[in-house]
Amino acid sequence: MALIRTTYADAAVRALANAMRADPRVVVLGEDVGRGGIFQQYKGLQAAFGPERVIDTPISEATIVGAGVGMALVGMRPVVEMRVVDFALCAMDEIVNQAAKNRYMFGGQGRVPLVMRLPIGFWSNSAAQHSQSLEAWFAHLPGVVVMCPATPQDNYSMLTQALRGEDPVIYMENKELWGLEGDVDESLVATPGRANVLRRGDDLTLVSWSAAVRTASQAADELAALGVRASVIDLGTLWPWDRDTVLADCARTRRLLVVHDAVQAGGFGAEVAATAAQATGCRIGRLGAPRIPVGYATRLETVARVSPSAVVEAAQQLMADAAQATAA
Repeated sequence: MALIRTTYADAAVRALANAMRADPRVVVLGEDVGRGGIFQQYKGLQAAFGPERVIDTPISEATIVGAGVGMALVGMRPVVEMRVVDFALCAMDEIVNQAAKNRYMFGGQGRVPLVMRLPIGFWSNSAAQHSQSLEAWFAHLPGVVVMCPATPQDNYSMLTQALRGEDPVIYMENKELWGLEGDVDESLVATPGRANVLRRGDDLTLVSWSAAVRTASQAADELAALGVRASVIDLGTLWPWDRDTVLADCARTRRLLVVHDAVQAGGFGAEVAATAAQATGCRIGRLGAPRIPVGYATRLETVARVSPSAVVEAAQQLMADAAQATAA
């Protein structure tokens, strides 16, 4: 096993380059992809594969996704770049009514092996239209797979798997993770719907995804110093999500806290929490952002962020509530 030390962004470049070398049907289209993309997640690809396979497009998200759907239907394997998930809102008809539903509406005659890169999360000091986490919207959408890589290894392994699929994939990297460094084993390919258990504890189960995994892990370290042993589970794939792993841990710890950067109201954490409550009867907590737009000023942006200290506080409250209920 040869490990490569690289960044979250470059891990995606490696995955995409390997897929393009192996399969001439893989193409890229989007704004600024020829010069590497705004986060350099396509660095060097146009020079390596030419403008016919790494295609710069006009500023029209509906056109980009619509063209990608058409390419997929005729046998190509396109990757469409939306720059950030916020801009994908201009292409919702093509995503929701065309890509997601084609296989179902035409009895499986059409397949849409399309990877849509829609980065989520905060983009520091970029305000309300560039800092949204909308993954719950797409987890709600029948017909698509939803992936949220949290590490460079994830971004390599999960993108590699996404590029091999036969159905549309909503691929949601995080805007603040592009420079994150880590070891990558290029022999590893992710299994859709399999969570990653980062640590195992007996007192509490923390479930998260994307950049919030780091927040949960930091909180778990702080909780350990306070004598609370927490499991940390990175879902990775939101649809299909790994119910078995989460429910098994919740059944053991009897306490679940779901943590995400998205607005808590209607967030995907509610799906995880409700499923765990129904299946295991464990104590439940949720922690997400307040239902406010993300502010431009740093002080306002901070209000919308979920911090490790907030996770620790929520975990302690959950533990206290569980103890009080047991005593009663």
